[in-house]
Amino acid sequence: MCTSVQPIEWTSDLKNQIFDGIILVAQCHDSLPSELEYLKAPLQDYSAVDSGLGDEVVLLKVPGLPGNRLLFACTGPVNRDYDDIRRFSDAAYNGIKRALKAGMQRPLLVSPPHKDYKNSTLVAALGALHALYMPLEVREAKVKSTDCKVCVLGLWAAQEVEGQRLVELAKALESGRLVYRDIGGSDPERMAAPRVADYVQELFKNSPVQVEVLSDLKTLEREYPCLAAVNRCANTVPRHQGRVIKLCYSGEGTIKKTLMLVGKGITYDTGGADIKAGGVMAGMHRDKCGAAAVAGFFQILAQLKPKHLKVVGAMAMVRNSVGADCYVADELVVSRAGRRVRVGNTDAEGRMAMVDLLCEMKEKAVGETSPQLFTIATLTGHAIRAMGPNYSIIMDNGPAHRSGNAAQWQKAGEELGDVFEVSRIRREDYEFHKGKSEYEDILQCNNLPSSATPRGHQTPAAFLIMTSGLDKHGIDSDAPLLYSHIDIAGSSGPFPGVPTGAPILAMATNYILSEGF
Repeated sequence: MCTSVQPIEWTSDLKNQIFDGIILVAQCHDSLPSELEYLKAPLQDYSAVDSGLGDEVVLLKVPGLPGNRLLFACTGPVNRDYDDIRRFSDAAYNGIKRALKAGMQRPLLVSPPHKDYKNSTLVAALGALHALYMPLEVREAKVKSTDCKVCVLGLWAAQEVEGQRLVELAKALESGRLVYRDIGGSDPERMAAPRVADYVQELFKNSPVQVEVLSDLKTLEREYPCLAAVNRCANTVPRHQGRVIKLCYSGEGTIKKTLMLVGKGITYDTGGADIKAGGVMAGMHRDKCGAAAVAGFFQILAQLKPKHLKVVGAMAMVRNSVGADCYVADELVVSRAGRRVRVGNTDAEGRMAMVDLLCEMKEKAVGETSPQLFTIATLTGHAIRAMGPNYSIIMDNGPAHRSGNAAQWQKAGEELGDVFEVSRIRREDYEFHKGKSEYEDILQCNNLPSSATPRGHQTPAAFLIMTSGLDKHGIDSDAPLLYSHIDIAGSSGPFPGVPTGAPILAMATNYILSEGF
């Protein structure tokens, strides 16, 4: 199994002939720094005959440059109210795509730092690497002669310290996104739950990350009854049987903060008995991107090895199958926290898969240092309807809101272009999930799609809090716990297409890079 990142090298020499072309990513060729003065003249000559220079990626023949090729990918304006650092990643992505068409195998990406965006060069590099990802199935099938789209990606930097750090961070962050894409983007057989477990165990062998896999059915039924209900039908097919994958990283030194992550890993979502009809089932292998985010973040931890940080993770890997033994609406399931849950819609399986693991994290949190709990999931279509594609949504419980957690995540997301919107969990969300009769404590869901349900992305957060028992750890508690729910249904990436890696860049920025790594 190859999980190595695209080879990357840095150079300060624009004429380094080990490369076969330059990709320039900048707002304007007229404002290049003195170190890049050599690139101005050919672009000025080109602009004299084509006023659309900044509107599309252009390729010029420039004798003396590597491969005699200069490719200019303009970011466009970056200083308007609605511009952000993603302009740089978008331009680099488009530039690499054009370079591949031109036959470049050793492109040198040149993206000088921008005065208003301190991480613009790193973000451009990450945009280029996103374009260079090769899907796991393609790598394993040996469709291509190598596991990489280019021989090497060059990154230009003016100084050695700057260049070495750029390569180190780009490799580490991209390694996490590669794991995310491998797990989240691979088809429902290649990344069925048992094979995800195999992948994760192999990935973290001889690393600082400890891995434990739970597969015994009796254990799953006893410890995680809501997950076991979803798993019941898939369990009849050995290759689809559910897994709980537990991860733990403990950095050197005294632990100052503990992150506790639960990721939704629905390897395929048929909708269950409430089946996804009318052609809307396609793409549901991507319903495991929350768990993929957990694994990807641990890969970044394994590479950068931050001190004083402990991270505990759980990947809820299960398939929501349909068949004679599938769970159905009207069933009563007693959660790990002892709450009687009335199933309202089997297509609301993600919250069921995660909630008992969240309860377990709650139980463990009382013994941890400065714990923060999170669920990460491609949970609702409503998230896309409310905020549009490309944006993660974060929702805090009372203690997390008082600490300013969501705002902190949103700010961190702006640094590397892993952007967030903030929603609040309100009283109506709790009312929505209260049991409607004496039979049940909690209603799991209504029988409408989330996109047709008012507050359709907020109410599941209230369900997770109520069903896990976290409602006993709010601001009115003697033992408050910080908890946030993150819906990445919109930001995890398009289908068809390649998963983005959201929200692991924001997580790395907030908890690793912000500590002065």
